[in-house]
Amino acid sequence: MQQQADTGVPELEAWRRYTAAHAQLATHLSRELTRATGLSEADHQVLDALLDAPQGRMRALELRYTLQWEKSRLSHQVARMTGRGLVDRVACPQDARGWDIALTGAGREAAVRARRVREESVRRLVVDTLGAERLAGFAEAAALLATRLQQAALQDPDCRAARAELERNGASLPE
Repeated sequence: MQQQADTGVPELEAWRRYTAAHAQLATHLSRELTRATGLSEADHQVLDALLDAPQGRMRALELRYTLQWEKSRLSHQVARMTGRGLVDRVACPQDARGWDIALTGAGREAAVRARRVREESVRRLVVDTLGAERLAGFAEAAALLATRLQQAALQDPDCRAARAELERNGASLPE
């Protein structure tokens, strides 16, 4: 194991430790998910978002905004998942120019199974490790960061453009 140099700046060292732990956790969770379900992390992100959507369906534009993905990334991912029978691309009833991405029966089953695997992994690796008091602090810090990032997104030209596109197309804005 490599030893990192102390920067002398506790804030930056805390940040480095967080990013290293986050990268390790994300990689580990992804491996567990793939081993248990055969799904990739990208598959899981799409399926999980659709599982929470009304009727398991969401405008492609909304899904893109929710996942914060580029149009081409979502398009390629949906094409792969459609080929495997996990999702369908269907015409949007509110806008003939738009598309909805919808869970298939197999996609719903896969999403439920993946969510269960992910929840078990997070419970074992994060919840059990941190305990109630640290987890409460972790949740508070995450909420503070989420609020700050939402504020920053309102100032970001790319995020503003995406929100404007959603509004122009009559899509609901995710929280």
